[in-house]
Amino acid sequence: MEQTTTLKDWLGAFRLRTLPLALASIGMGSFLAASLHLFDLAIFIMSALTTIFLQILSNLANDYGDAVNGADNIGRRGPKRAVQSGSISVKSIKRGIAFFILLSFSSGLYLLYLAFGWNIQTFLFFLVLGCLAIVAAISYTMGRKPYGYMGLGDVAVLIFFGIVGVIGTFYLYTRTIAWVYILPATSCGFFSMAVLNLNNIRDIESDKIAGKMSIPVRIGRDRAVIYHWILLSGGIISAIIFTIINFNSYFQLLFLITLPLMFLNGKAVLQKEAADQLDPYLRQMAITTLLFVLFFGIGLLI
Repeated sequence: MEQTTTLKDWLGAFRLRTLPLALASIGMGSFLAASLHLFDLAIFIMSALTTIFLQILSNLANDYGDAVNGADNIGRRGPKRAVQSGSISVKSIKRGIAFFILLSFSSGLYLLYLAFGWNIQTFLFFLVLGCLAIVAAISYTMGRKPYGYMGLGDVAVLIFFGIVGVIGTFYLYTRTIAWVYILPATSCGFFSMAVLNLNNIRDIESDKIAGKMSIPVRIGRDRAVIYHWILLSGGIISAIIFTIINFNSYFQLLFLITLPLMFLNGKAVLQKEAADQLDPYLRQMAITTLLFVLFFGIGLLI
């Protein structure tokens, strides 16, 4: 008899604290378009919904994949996962994964129709990108050769939470690409990679046992801390370079308000080793990334 699963169990599996991070790239692309007076509320809403569905899909697939592949084991020091703890059965979470694949695909189709209408060539190009995003969300820890276990999660995060997320969103509004926007896209990508890196530092011991060759497992904790500071610094520097290139007002430097929060996160990764001490800084970094985007965007619009 299958166990009863509550709404609280599902909300826990959705990992709601990751959603601010998922919205950061959509927000950045939208602010960049709004600075050119090309913002569209309907496109923003559907972009946000599609991104949220993809993020939840990724989280459910990660929960299932890590449980099946052994990364979520009794030695893991982070928060308990749904399949690992038994709060959601394997059968049920597979249904959840299928449901969010359908939601992501359906909302993505409608988003592309809103943005491009019946422009078939552009529609199909972005449809392929959307399908790749769904595949990336699923195959991070699922399948025979999950790329997260090969240490390629950072690359995928840079691509989908950075370059594709920001530039793709900007294109939905404007039908154009300005390569200088690679800089704020890189900022979003680097900060998202910092969240993943912090997660992987927290789970380094259990990942070693499971054969999950994340960056911290490959290079060791001390170098992973240095890598973390490089990501934080690189994100800020990219934003500063973009601002210098496109300088109009000192309000564009509003994003520097988030520097103390970035420093606090880097300091925590340097000094705290216990999983329960590191875990709150995952949420802190996700929220900091969204705040960075908000201040960056407000600075562009003032």
